[in-house]
Amino acid sequence: MTNALFHANAVDYLIIIVYFVFVIGVGFVLRNQMHTGEDFFLSGRSIPAWITGLAFLSANLGALEIMGMTASGAEYGLLTTHFYWIGAIPAMLFLGIYMMPFYYVSKVRSVPEYLKLRFNEATRGLNAFSFAIMTVLTSGISLYSMGLIFQVLVGWSLSTSIFVSAVVVLLYVGLGGLTSSIYNEVIQFFLIWVGLLPIPLIGMSELGGWSGMMQRLPQGFGHLWSNLGSPSHNPMGISWLGVVLGLGFVLSFGYWTTDFLVVQRTLAARNLRAAQITPIYAAFFKMVVPILVIVPGLIAAALYPNIGHVGGPSYNLALPLLIAKYYPPGMMGLGLTAMLASFMSGMAGNVTAFTTVWTYDIYQAYLRKSASEAHYIAVGRWAVLAGVIISIGTAYFAAGFPSVMDYMQTLFSFFNAPLFATFLLGMFWRRATPWGGFWGLIIGIVSAFAMYAIIPANYFSSPDAGNFWRAWWAWVITVVVTVIVSLFTKRKPDAELQNVVYGLSIRPEYRGMPWYKRPGYLAGIAVVILVALNIWLW
Repeated sequence: MTNALFHANAVDYLIIIVYFVFVIGVGFVLRNQMHTGEDFFLSGRSIPAWITGLAFLSANLGALEIMGMTASGAEYGLLTTHFYWIGAIPAMLFLGIYMMPFYYVSKVRSVPEYLKLRFNEATRGLNAFSFAIMTVLTSGISLYSMGLIFQVLVGWSLSTSIFVSAVVVLLYVGLGGLTSSIYNEVIQFFLIWVGLLPIPLIGMSELGGWSGMMQRLPQGFGHLWSNLGSPSHNPMGISWLGVVLGLGFVLSFGYWTTDFLVVQRTLAARNLRAAQITPIYAAFFKMVVPILVIVPGLIAAALYPNIGHVGGPSYNLALPLLIAKYYPPGMMGLGLTAMLASFMSGMAGNVTAFTTVWTYDIYQAYLRKSASEAHYIAVGRWAVLAGVIISIGTAYFAAGFPSVMDYMQTLFSFFNAPLFATFLLGMFWRRATPWGGFWGLIIGIVSAFAMYAIIPANYFSSPDAGNFWRAWWAWVITVVVTVIVSLFTKRKPDAELQNVVYGLSIRPEYRGMPWYKRPGYLAGIAVVILVALNIWLW
């Protein structure tokens, strides 16, 4: 046990226990419905769009969002909102309108499997192994964050918190597969809002509203674009060009359109239209998430001026400090449960994605090609166990980074930026060849690691600036290598590229449907709202 900011009472623990029992119960209820591999790994492709939309967002509303973004808000101010409005919404809409038809119509079970259809087995294998590595590295963030929360707020040891949380995720994902994860993610979405929304409301009231809070914050903390003319004019140390190219284009599109953690939720939708609408629905909810995570970061920076400085609390403690300050006994249990829900939804998302890629793209592809459905479900459940165990180890690795946000963005610059370049050329340039895709992807990943190892950290004005520019140049290198190799190697015939390349696939038509059921109209409305929000907080 350690010194805690708050000592939970019996009511707080009861709320947490009831939550644990409930999510595990969902897994038990769904266990007998897992008859085929598609049931376990893709929910039988039968989930309604509004459920997959909330699960799509909730799977991402984990440690990175709740604790990482609050920490980033305390460190950089409103500039952190770019991770949502520029660094998420356009890519989510692009996924729904342009990329889901390729994923869904081709009936692939994973992102690596699409790469096999478009390029070759070597490209699929490279992505499967790199994705598996990235996924277990990122899942440790959720466990570490949960451990930190309980260590600081309740006094549990870091190891105890990590073990308890890992066991709960292991049980409900191992029993009910993706379906269990999706339905729990929907429940967790609402629980997160109920449990954490009081913080910005109470905090803003105490500080005298928006203007009162801004008066207590450093200059420029309340703007999105006006102080991005030069890296020296803002706390993030980045210019508007770095934000647009590195975050808004490469990192954003690399994550939201190719990362199987989120794409897996869209593949569980009941039809193509539902799959397209899934990320578009999620985009509307994503626009308001900054209220829940970035505003508390601003409040923490206003209340604790020494946060992040020598002798002061870590930025990662921004949210725990506010929970301890504002939540009385009983309500503390609700706040802790909301934190648990967010962290477990993030971890469960990583584990289910890792399990699917391991089973289909590594085990079935290279170890045992022909086996029964029951065998692959059993392998998937063992993979859940392995993923959780590895996540426990990577939780301690994540603890070595000063900010979980820095850790996550560093991993994205290594893997997602090159992968997005490979996908973009593969889907929209039919001349891209199998070996062009493979060599472009592998050299892009290696170049990202090389830049991280060779260029000193202090060369960039902030970790985020380094991640943005590293991602951009890794993307550029991947594109250049893919194009050059493709010009000197044999391409696939058009017959093999049907429904996997733009221009050789049938685009879905929704004429005659009301506007609120048409993906294009909904995406257009989202763009208008997005532009208005950016102008408002310019």
